[in-house]
Amino acid sequence: MHADSPCPVARTVDLLGDRWALLILRDAFDGVARFSDFQRSLGAARNILSDRLRRLLDAGLLQQQPAADGSAYHDYVLTAAGQDLFPVLVALRQWGERHCFAAGEAHSLLTERSSGHALPYMQPRDHDGQPLPAHATVVRKL
Repeated sequence: MHADSPCPVARTVDLLGDRWALLILRDAFDGVARFSDFQRSLGAARNILSDRLRRLLDAGLLQQQPAADGSAYHDYVLTAAGQDLFPVLVALRQWGERHCFAAGEAHSLLTERSSGHALPYMQPRDHDGQPLPAHATVVRKL
């Protein structure tokens, strides 16, 4: 694994590089909180879902809390670190919208709740607010 790597991408991929982890996080952002609801949404085997939820808990991206309805169950909720992954999931979604569907093919679309407008395409920007292409950047080792 890359736990000792100086590369933040390598370390992040160790945490999130599994498809189930990203889909669990997607569902958590969509309001899914119960094990059974994650399982129904994802179709994952119980053992796989349990393992991935445990990894996300251990990584501090999810936390368990008593169920909001007062039942004996517990909910999985995003921590602040988990919430910080929202732009990552938006970027993955927008890339998928552009490159994983045929023209005119139906797909989901992330919109602003208040206006119903689609989110603008996420793009790194320079200090003047101009789009910043990859070739205009460099990784500096610290």
